[in-house]
Amino acid sequence: MTVKSSISLTDEQYAYAKELVDAGRFPSVSAVLQQGVELLRRQSEAEDQERAALAALLRSRRAGAFVSGSQMDDRIARLIKRKRRTHAVPG
Repeated sequence: MTVKSSISLTDEQYAYAKELVDAGRFPSVSAVLQQGVELLRRQSEAEDQERAALAALLRSRRAGAFVSGSQMDDRIARLIKRKRRTHAVPG
């Protein structure tokens, strides 16, 4: 089903949409606008999925074990020492 709707475009927006139609990329200005709305919908859905994934990651990280600052400093120092040895960098 389609719904007819009246919209307003700036002169620049209409000119661009008309260029796309004239170039044969779309059959009508309406088709250009439909594609634009569809792209916005997909972008919004993707952002929602990314937010949900990030929220799930943060929840799992918060539920895990935490490392103190000094423990993390020790881990980083050992990592640097290992990397220097691996790449023959004097330490």
